[in-house]
Amino acid sequence: MKLPQPKPLLVAGVMSGTSADGVDVALCRVSPALRSDSAPRLKLLGHRSFAYDKKLRARILSTAVGEKTTAAELTQLSWRLGALYADCIAATSRELNLKPQLVAIHGQTIYHQAGPAKFPGEPIRCTSQIGEPALIAERLRLPVISDFRPNDLAAGGQGAPLVPMLDYCLFRHPTRNRLLFNLGGIANITALPAACTTANILAFDTGPANMLIDALMQRLYNRRYDKDGSVAARGQVLQPVLDRLLTATYFSAQPPKSCGREEFGLPFADRFLKLCKSSPNEDIIATATALTAATVLDAYRKFCKPHLGQPGPVARTTELIAAGGGAKNLTLMRMLTEGFAQFGVKVSTTASTGLPVEAKEAAAFALLGWLTWHHLPGNIPSATGATRPAILGKVTHA
Repeated sequence: MKLPQPKPLLVAGVMSGTSADGVDVALCRVSPALRSDSAPRLKLLGHRSFAYDKKLRARILSTAVGEKTTAAELTQLSWRLGALYADCIAATSRELNLKPQLVAIHGQTIYHQAGPAKFPGEPIRCTSQIGEPALIAERLRLPVISDFRPNDLAAGGQGAPLVPMLDYCLFRHPTRNRLLFNLGGIANITALPAACTTANILAFDTGPANMLIDALMQRLYNRRYDKDGSVAARGQVLQPVLDRLLTATYFSAQPPKSCGREEFGLPFADRFLKLCKSSPNEDIIATATALTAATVLDAYRKFCKPHLGQPGPVARTTELIAAGGGAKNLTLMRMLTEGFAQFGVKVSTTASTGLPVEAKEAAAFALLGWLTWHHLPGNIPSATGATRPAILGKVTHA
């Protein structure tokens, strides 16, 4: 079969993350590399964010935490999300007056099990993202690439993180080490040594970010999130609670590793609250925020710093560039900035590079969709642990 030659495409990248707060759409121009030794190029042309309504978000979260449901309800939810994703893409296209040629959609993760578990009696690893792509393709009359995780998982990887390919293409620097950090429901980090190849990339999930803070804000304040980190800013960190939480096995496990609601969802939030006992609510939120900062710093010290500190003729500057909804949490960003200062690492956000913090993951899937369309691998085995580079996703034609 003759493979299509890579060409520029206007791609709609769509992301709905583990926080289940809504849908991000990024319209991107993705173009081939200029040289054989360089990476594909991506330019963000515009993006929009759409919040899930309260009832739909509640249904997604109840399904993701394993509450009782039926095959009919799960199928209905997948098709409801497909219709919503199509509406979000269409609205973004109208508002920006841009017509995409391809859709790339992560889908809503409802279950992700990167490690083996017996079912029934045989060890399996599995993942599930929903949001019916056929409905999107039909309504928009566009080809859709969806469900990117399974091919990496089948090749022995974790199925995550998948954003490092974008990190590599956009942020690799010839003389500086860079840490790309995403604060979504889960926090993940990509370590790019100066002038690295994909084989030199280290990337993994560090632990909970917005997922835990949001769950506690909902429980204690009936709010969806801690806007600007204002509640955490009023609280005091409960150090004994933080120290106890940092002993969790996941935080000391060696990469490659990934996590999700299965490890840090509502049951984890319940245990967190029990440890906090009758502490003031603002102290509980401050401690949850500090947990994210502490686990990121610990991951850098244990895993990333040694990886970036490989012997070389010149000492390298290291920069951390953050994205995701949590990058708008001023208290969390202050904790990170102060913590990384001790390592001489300057902290900024992707907004300083022209990429809004809330658009990065959607842009990453635009890139991954472009790669899949041209039969090119999109995973980075050194990040996911896969045995080989894999072409990701499933193609649905209009």
